Amino acid sequence: MISIKRAAGDDFNYPCSRELTVMAKRLIEYYPMLRDRSQTSRAEWETVKKQLLKRIQNVTTPKKKQGSTPSRKRPRSLSFQSSHETSTDETDESTASTLILERSPTSRCSAPEAAQLCASETESPQTQARHYKTLQAMYKTKARPNKMDVAQLLDLEIQARRAFIDSDVTKEQDRPSNILKAYPCFGELDHLMDELRRILNQGNSHFLMELKTRWGTFCERAQFYGVFKKLMRPPQLDKVKHSIAMMKALPEIEAVLHVLESAEDPNTFLQTRPLSSPVVIICETNCILTMPVLIFPKEDIHESVMYLMACYYTFHLTYPKCIATLLSVVQTEVLLDAIHDCDMTTSYKKAMADWKKFISD
Repeated sequence: MISIKRAAGDDFNYPCSRELTVMAKRLIEYYPMLRDRSQTSRAEWETVKKQLLKRIQNVTTPKKKQGSTPSRKRPRSLSFQSSHETSTDETDESTASTLILERSPTSRCSAPEAAQLCASETESPQTQARHYKTLQAMYKTKARPNKMDVAQLLDLEIQARRAFIDSDVTKEQDRPSNILKAYPCFGELDHLMDELRRILNQGNSHFLMELKTRWGTFCERAQFYGVFKKLMRPPQLDKVKHSIAMMKALPEIEAVLHVLESAEDPNTFLQTRPLSSPVVIICETNCILTMPVLIFPKEDIHESVMYLMACYYTFHLTYPKCIATLLSVVQTEVLLDAIHDCDMTTSYKKAMADWKKFISD
């Protein structure tokens, strides 16, 4: 930054406090892991600005060549406005900092490196590519990446990522493995569910909590519906057994749920399984979600259908015909994601009519 300002002309002026704030905002926009979320910090960019200020204060002003009798001038003192004075007219929005940089005369690309900087930052695809490279570098290290940092990079890179996934450039059976190679973060359950939030309602930070609440309400109604239709027994005290019994009562649930027998091997089951879609395998001690392979506690079996839906949305998969009606009902009633009229099958319309009649009585 200092070299760019020096190359702009003969008169060199240190950046003011407002320019430092703009630069700090731009830095945390491109490198989200630099954000300061501590309660003691008034703004996420404040720590970065302090570091920039400290760096500039340690810079030695370049001396001009003088004759045998150097001229004596009053020493220049650095004066920076207090951050409290500038905080009133500055916002934490990264878009505002972008506009300020474009309007500021010091941001004109007069030097070669400044021109390269402007060219790279104005291209949105290039910016998202830079976020993707940062994400890849985080997973190449031995240390486990911070989930918040990964989530922020995924938020910034969502347009390019969804364009790549939804392009259907690969066969559907190969799509999950190719996506996991490009985005190993989706091998973690938290990032898988968070991607579902980005696809359906990115601006709602409480989406997953609201989704779990809707799913719980749907399950309670489905239990009464199953008892009413004499498809299952009344609720049991054991929540795990009751959740399994409730899901077993759902039509064609074998396509997405399988309870292992005592001597049955999960790998053998997957090899003989005719479908290549995601499935939840219930073992004696835990549960396994395939595609990707994720292990979660058996106590969370009641949320396994949400995990399956996250797989279908994240990897852009098609519902198997045998289970399409059930998953379509979950899509519209729980995820609140509408289905196009041309995709509404006769069985789906019949199931929705029976369901609406039951919950309205």
